[in-house]
Amino acid sequence: MTRIRRWPYTFAMLLSIAVAMIALASSIHLGRPLRDPDGFLGPAYIRLPLLALLFFGGGVFIDAVRTSGWKHLPTGMLNVVKNEWSLRRALCITAGMLSFYICYVSYRNLKSDLPIYRDDVLFDQQLSQSDLWLAGGINPAVFLHDLFGTGFMAEVLSFVYLAYLPLIPISLGAALILSRNLAIGAWYATTLSLNWVLGTVSYYILPALGPAFARPGLYDSLTETGVSDLQDALINTRLDYLADPIGSGEIQGVAAFASLHVSVTFAAALFMMYTRQKPLFQALTWIFFGLTVLATLYFGWHYIVDDIAGMAIGWVSVALGAWVTGNGRRGPRLLALLREADRRQESALAETA
Repeated sequence: MTRIRRWPYTFAMLLSIAVAMIALASSIHLGRPLRDPDGFLGPAYIRLPLLALLFFGGGVFIDAVRTSGWKHLPTGMLNVVKNEWSLRRALCITAGMLSFYICYVSYRNLKSDLPIYRDDVLFDQQLSQSDLWLAGGINPAVFLHDLFGTGFMAEVLSFVYLAYLPLIPISLGAALILSRNLAIGAWYATTLSLNWVLGTVSYYILPALGPAFARPGLYDSLTETGVSDLQDALINTRLDYLADPIGSGEIQGVAAFASLHVSVTFAAALFMMYTRQKPLFQALTWIFFGLTVLATLYFGWHYIVDDIAGMAIGWVSVALGAWVTGNGRRGPRLLALLREADRRQESALAETA
């Protein structure tokens, strides 16, 4: 029991089991089968193992070049696998991928069921009024369209917003496989899993469609982009779903409060900062977060309060994820010691090669 409590993935696995049971109960109650949402590189059960293999091969290759050089690359790769890859490390990475996958699929299915349970009351009017109050009587979308225009900036922000979809599983694969400290990888996997779960809870607390779906006329002047295509697809899917919620084979994905784009990117930026990653990576993550916030308002995905709530979810996910994986007690000095241990391990590997 002590080992189970100290295993950094214990909480993530228990969380994934709990939310999966809730999603399954909802599925049985509604008579709708659970569905695996397709995405970047196909279904999650395909793309996550593919990303894991890609990062595994890339990590082994980079370490082998760094420690053994190009001339002894095959031998160096074998030494890296032999000295750094244990059964425990493989099991931990599998646990991280599995907990993320289960929480994500459960989140998508529970989000899809939202109209059946909570579509009788939508809070778009109240949230729209909160936008005007927080922005001093100016609609945020109208202000941003006037400030940045509706052409080139729409293309830029569309790229940023859609980049979120592949970058999240890619960042998970990088954190799990490229980090020798297993607890750090567990921290990030748990943080992402918590984002899905807490985000689902927020959808049910304050159901809303979002500005672009509640007041689409405000966004008619925007240039056609990948985001506009995605919004069209989402509203059409939602209409098909509402026409036949039980018999529909679709997963509807319209929900505004809170913004998980903001929560996840904010959590990633905090994680990069707390784990003291390279300054360039930290800066890029914070820039990506800022542009994501801008995109959610510019395209009408979310209200200002949605983004604020998303930041709160991101912060809670990082803080709770640190605590349950044993990283909450690790101050900057200990993290520095762990990085020094990684460097010593690389040196030892180089000497072995």
